[in-house]
Amino acid sequence: MGLGEAVRVAGVGCRRGVSAEEVLAAVAAACGGAPDALAVVPAKAGEPGVVEAARRLGVPLLVGAVGDGRLATCSAASLAATGVGSAAEAAALAGAGGAARLLAPRLVAGRVTCAVAEGTG
Repeated sequence: MGLGEAVRVAGVGCRRGVSAEEVLAAVAAACGGAPDALAVVPAKAGEPGVVEAARRLGVPLLVGAVGDGRLATCSAASLAATGVGSAAEAAALAGAGGAARLLAPRLVAGRVTCAVAEGTG
């Protein structure tokens, strides 16, 4: 994943204590293939299930957030827990770079949300 290279980043939002299997299932459903990276907002950076999912996929775990202006959806629960209307969308956009675009609104899979953004990293 080099600078200026096209990337697909799966942004993950989740409830505390999710398993790596839950995260992997959501990422597979949202991506339809392996992403170049997983991304989370700072509030979820140390979530063990997300960290383990990134390890199993063999991709970096990126941490960052962008403002709600570019988000496709807004969840009151996400806003209360993380400060952004969609942790998954915000993380995906931040991880994929400044000119990134969401490929679709977040997908909800049980206790995990996942959104995929494409950009140049």
